[in-house]
Amino acid sequence: MDMAFLGELLTNVADRGRALIGFERFLGSRSRPIDKLCEDLLSGRGEASGMALAQAVLEAWQGLDKPGRLAFFNMLQERFGPDHDRLDAAIEAYRAKPYAATVSALHLAAEPRRQELLRRLNLAPEGTHVLVRMREALFEAMAAEPELKGIDDDFRHLFGSWFNRGFLVLRRIDWRTPANVLEKIIRYEAVHEIQGWDDLRRRLEPADRRCFAFFHPQLVDDPLIFVEVALTGDIPRSIGEVLEPEREVLPAQQATTAVFYSISNCQEGLRGISFGNFLIKQVAEDLKRELPGLDTFVTLSPVPGFARWLAGIADEPGDLALTNEERAELARPAGETISLDDATKARRDKLLGQMTAQYMLRARTASGRVIDPVARFHLGNGARLERINVGGNLSARGLRESHGVMVNYRYDLDDIETNHEAFATRNTVVASSGVRKLLRPATS
Repeated sequence: MDMAFLGELLTNVADRGRALIGFERFLGSRSRPIDKLCEDLLSGRGEASGMALAQAVLEAWQGLDKPGRLAFFNMLQERFGPDHDRLDAAIEAYRAKPYAATVSALHLAAEPRRQELLRRLNLAPEGTHVLVRMREALFEAMAAEPELKGIDDDFRHLFGSWFNRGFLVLRRIDWRTPANVLEKIIRYEAVHEIQGWDDLRRRLEPADRRCFAFFHPQLVDDPLIFVEVALTGDIPRSIGEVLEPEREVLPAQQATTAVFYSISNCQEGLRGISFGNFLIKQVAEDLKRELPGLDTFVTLSPVPGFARWLAGIADEPGDLALTNEERAELARPAGETISLDDATKARRDKLLGQMTAQYMLRARTASGRVIDPVARFHLGNGARLERINVGGNLSARGLRESHGVMVNYRYDLDDIETNHEAFATRNTVVASSGVRKLLRPATS
């Protein structure tokens, strides 16, 4: 079904609902409070009038200022939680007869009323879009009032279903993609900033470049996440190789390696809803079908937590057997490294490689997790840590976040499930022998 036609149909239904319920009472006069509109929406009116009420609530919410939105979230927290009398009765019924029916009744009674409210708000035209924006505002409100997290739990629960992989559509983004979508690709790029339209064209138009994005039927021209891919003859060691404006274009049929060099989540309101694992695996499978000569699938990834971790250990004795000279070298500001003499730079590069291996393979958070968020993402998807590239990103951001280090994660389609299980069940970082050789022996 054409999405423009569907949107017009939903709007017509909402307009009809306005007529059925005397919509001017709710929207024409701004006297009816938004909490009353929410109660009306939950009161069980017909579907058409429900869509109109949902639209009234969302339009009223969009008109709120920051304090008004905070008050709205507090109202959801205080007045739209579970029905406690119903919940108490369901608990007693379950205790008396712990059967499937009473378990189901208990589950329904425990659900906050605001979950059903959010479901009904989603009926409005553009409802999904506004609810994603509403969760963005909730993040800001939670910074001031962390107890609002319960509302975010409800959003995550519902979004996890509404943005299920089965609803997502994979589309290739190329230079012929409509300009309104391309503008969003420029704006949403979160890893390697796109320097205007000429830079975007270099990333999309050549035969050895690809870009793919997931879309949702309710966010037709707004990507959820996209990945940029370089088709190459080998595994690159630096982002400069990939983004070099004057590079020689490789015919796609000659490529043996697909490099996922940038993955950007586009919707802040969908934070915590995982799409990237599905995206990488599907793109790899689609590329393999298109180009049978591809036999290597890797990333060229940042290491965003490395510099912060390194600063934390530079002054600690630890068990890394670091000399005073090495500790002084690690404390050197990252920006100074580009002007070092060759011998000093070689020593520093070797040390950075060793420390990156330590960070990736042995360093853990207090709860025992791998520290780096990008590492957790790719290792959790079943990738292998393939190579550490010192000097991989000498941009200001790369130096600030990782002293210029980048890494390659390799997606071997035959080993993804085994690697995922090792990481998920034992927190094991599957790594190549080359990475493991970089580890320094720990002191006893």
